[in-house]
Amino acid sequence: MTADQTDPVVRTPHGAVRGRYERGVAVFRGIPYAAPPFGPRRFRPPAPPEPWDGVRDAAAFGPTAPKPPYSDAFAHYLSDPEIPGDDCLNLNVWTPEPAPGARLPVLVFLHGGALTRGSSAIPVYDGRPFARDGVVFVSVNYRLGVEGYGLFPDAPANPGLRDQLAALRWVHESIAAFGGDPGRVTLCGQSAGAISVGALAAAPQAQGLFRRAILQSGAPEASDRAKVRRMVRRMAARLKVPATAEAFAAVDRDLLLRTQADVGRLSSPVLGGPAFGIVTDGDLVPYDPLEALLAGDAAPGADLLLGWTRDEYLLWLVPGGLLERVDRLGPVALAAARARCHCGIGVPRGYRGLYPQAGTAETVGQMVTDRLLRLPLQRLADARPGSSYVYEFAWPSRLPDLGACHALELGFVFDTGEVPEAAKLAGEGAPPDLATTMHRAWVRFAETGDPGWEPWDASHPVRVFGEDEPYTAHGPRDAALALWTADTQAADPVPEASADGQPTRGAELRAVVRRLRRTAMVRRH
Repeated sequence: MTADQTDPVVRTPHGAVRGRYERGVAVFRGIPYAAPPFGPRRFRPPAPPEPWDGVRDAAAFGPTAPKPPYSDAFAHYLSDPEIPGDDCLNLNVWTPEPAPGARLPVLVFLHGGALTRGSSAIPVYDGRPFARDGVVFVSVNYRLGVEGYGLFPDAPANPGLRDQLAALRWVHESIAAFGGDPGRVTLCGQSAGAISVGALAAAPQAQGLFRRAILQSGAPEASDRAKVRRMVRRMAARLKVPATAEAFAAVDRDLLLRTQADVGRLSSPVLGGPAFGIVTDGDLVPYDPLEALLAGDAAPGADLLLGWTRDEYLLWLVPGGLLERVDRLGPVALAAARARCHCGIGVPRGYRGLYPQAGTAETVGQMVTDRLLRLPLQRLADARPGSSYVYEFAWPSRLPDLGACHALELGFVFDTGEVPEAAKLAGEGAPPDLATTMHRAWVRFAETGDPGWEPWDASHPVRVFGEDEPYTAHGPRDAALALWTADTQAADPVPEASADGQPTRGAELRAVVRRLRRTAMVRRH
């Protein structure tokens, strides 16, 4: 359909939508890509939305998926607006030219939030700068927490990931009408969104729906099914209902969210704890996504942009006061990190040797960051040299103690440093030139598959975005990552239990850390 500067109108497969022009960019918000996932559809795979007659208004963000709020400690740094309503499987489109024939590159963004929080309505995720620079930008809401990632005997696994696949199929079918090229789709995600991108990149059903992928601070992985089941069973025990989808569907939604938040309050990338995650299901996720991508069977020929922030762990430790507590624990915390990372004593000793001035919290944080993020992403780049590009975000927040923490790069990637929500994490005075440079690299990657520096090869080039001009370093942190390769043959990993089923010292030490954090949470509330 044609669009004018007053009211751009585009026809989708389910009906026409009317957006708005905002500072020269056409914006369509809250477009349903699937039916509301409640009532008989609860805990089921997404179904197509009901077609509508006439023109549907798409001026405002649609409902967000049910989710518990952040704790006060994290809400100080992270924004997470809540928009009520059942029609939460919706997406947003920003485009400079809402008409067929433009054939512009497309970037589809999946938000983070540990698969339990977040939404496309977070102001930092405004897609206007991408559209301003010639990219059709799409952001997606999907089911979260137990609604999206609970594991039940009477329902398919991974409904939240299936939502994302449905959105990707919507883009493939619909985006040309908004000026996008369905053959030039870049799938992008941060944190849990990046884990989701990795799972979709490896999913047989998603092949052909994207050309490039960006993984920011999240590596492809499959969670332990038993761990996810334990999360569901703990919730069921609190609710006094069977651990089935049918029983959970009958529970009041607010009560379900409160119970989820209570059971999952000890979840942390550093310390572990009960959590939801993407699991292998024999269908959408037939194999571990990382292994499938390493084997080269999935997403053949796809260009990859992979990276992390220098101090990921500080966002996980600073808000709850865990930084000081982990430092005080000393050897206990190091042993707990060994249990978390399933490694031998040689790894923490190696980190102590490489970084003798580091405190315990920094050592633990860097160990976990390397094990969960840098190592698997580097393995992925190693398996796809020539088409993989790697970066590190190293600019430190202006706020105390946060450094270059998890999620800090988002305001720079989106070039939205002017919104107040960006300052909650970056502080005042974030350099606009760095945002311009970094944002342009993401735009260039979506356009051409080349962000502007050399692709990964045996010299391990990493583009560093820090306080000075961006530069390419070769092999930063290679010595630390080599410790993990050596550890694969270590003789003393920390087991979970002894042969007679009794918990070992490693499991006991993790319990000590969990008790310490539980005490801290009680004090804060």
